[in-house]
Amino acid sequence: MATETAIIRYNAGNIRSVLLALERIGAPAVVTDDPDRIRAAGHVVFPGVGEASSAMRHLRERGLDEVIRSLRQPFLGICLGMQLMCRHSEENDTGCLGIFDEAVRRFQPAGRPLKVPQMGWNRITSLQGPLFHGIAEGTHVYFVHSYHATTGPDTRAVTDYILPFSAALGRDNFFGVQFHPEKSATAGERILRNFLEL
Repeated sequence: MATETAIIRYNAGNIRSVLLALERIGAPAVVTDDPDRIRAAGHVVFPGVGEASSAMRHLRERGLDEVIRSLRQPFLGICLGMQLMCRHSEENDTGCLGIFDEAVRRFQPAGRPLKVPQMGWNRITSLQGPLFHGIAEGTHVYFVHSYHATTGPDTRAVTDYILPFSAALGRDNFFGVQFHPEKSATAGERILRNFLEL
């Protein structure tokens, strides 16, 4: 079982597309909220599209918040999953997992001709760390989000939309990406492969 990837099931959407993306690259994966199975997995993916406070409430009710913090294998949060790995989200004033000491804030267009949410392709720059091996500076990946993580010591990639924000975060065995690798064509596939090789 140590070779399988666990995709954490919780109160959020978009999990099936991540499962299908892993299947396309030949990675055995299971969608589960079983703490023992999550702990035993070789890699753990924490995807999600949804609302921060209800997602955190669901995690806490099942003890999955403590399970996640205790993990030592490679762990990847995607979109809402990455935001929940931060310290706090402005979305309904939500205390999050605190793995990364970043705040999650809502985009404020402030008169700029940009829509919220950001939906579509955008460039990632200032790439650092193993997720981005073989990924060129300025590569385009796919985003759908109204909230963003601030930049700081754990920032591993940056995107500019209204303002610069963390497109990726990383610390120890924990990684997060704001974009959707499962929807980001060959670049996204390479990022997932890089994660699974950790």
